[in-house]
Amino acid sequence: MSQNFLVDGRALDLVVKAAAPDGLVLEPGSGEGALTRALAEAGARVVGYEIDPRLAGRLASQTRDDPRIDVVRGDFAAARPPREPFAVVGNIPYSATSKIVRWCLRAPALTSATLVTQVEYARKRTGDYGRWSLVTVESWPWFDWRLGDRIGRESFRPVPSVDSAILRIERRPEPLVGSRRDYQRLVELGFGGVGGSLRASLRTRYEGVDAALAAAGIARGAVVGHVHPDQWLVLSDRLLR
Repeated sequence: MSQNFLVDGRALDLVVKAAAPDGLVLEPGSGEGALTRALAEAGARVVGYEIDPRLAGRLASQTRDDPRIDVVRGDFAAARPPREPFAVVGNIPYSATSKIVRWCLRAPALTSATLVTQVEYARKRTGDYGRWSLVTVESWPWFDWRLGDRIGRESFRPVPSVDSAILRIERRPEPLVGSRRDYQRLVELGFGGVGGSLRASLRTRYEGVDAALAAAGIARGAVVGHVHPDQWLVLSDRLLR
């Protein structure tokens, strides 16, 4: 099932430190349970999801007397989010990364997600390449995205072909914009590629685009991927009045 287990104690410590677990924590892909146990020892109440029935059964048997751990046999991405505040922490399969991130962003009670992902994915989502993706910009008013420590491929068994990194997604105390629908409509238009530049795309629907670009410090010919999420907040404030 393309599982790469995190076996390095130092790397596990980095994940737990980044997550700062407290209260209810859902773990996608518990595997052999190394991170599951580390989260519980740090004070979390862990619900671990494991799709592999053999691994799930073994971990459930090993932790049956630990009230801090509950193992669920099944697909995390198909689970119903808890109504109470909760965090997600996990060393997740590369192939399921986008699906799990979408699940987290849609969960109303999620407080944070601390995920071990392919390093390239984490860098792309946090703007580390100098470019910003649609999913990050679209969710920015509600979530802060941060790139954490890098975890080398040698920390996993079997050893994958690429390194990983800790991706931290944290819900903001208050949204940075008023209307989710209007903001996301603005962003989706900008990333739609109409006209070849952000300016050309936005001018198909909004008035005062040049003044808004100037206020945000965005060049008229700027490519949409180079626009920082904070600049989108200025555009939103100017164009959605």
